[in-house]
Amino acid sequence: MAGNGRIRADVKPGLEVDIVLKQDQRTGKTTRGIVKDLLTNSPQHPHGIKVRLQDGQVGRVKNIIGGT
Repeated sequence: MAGNGRIRADVKPGLEVDIVLKQDQRTGKTTRGIVKDLLTNSPQHPHGIKVRLQDGQVGRVKNIIGGT
């Protein structure tokens, strides 16, 4: 299940995703991790759903890799 991470219903805890951290927004560098919490409440967001990874990093989802 690959996706672009802009629709909240597509992003669930346990999924492996690529996110862009706040400090990497200028470069677009992505960080891969497993979603722990969804932080965006709206059903969609043009820059990606904001999530917290299991390691505590926070950023916006750019790609959904897969997972449970």
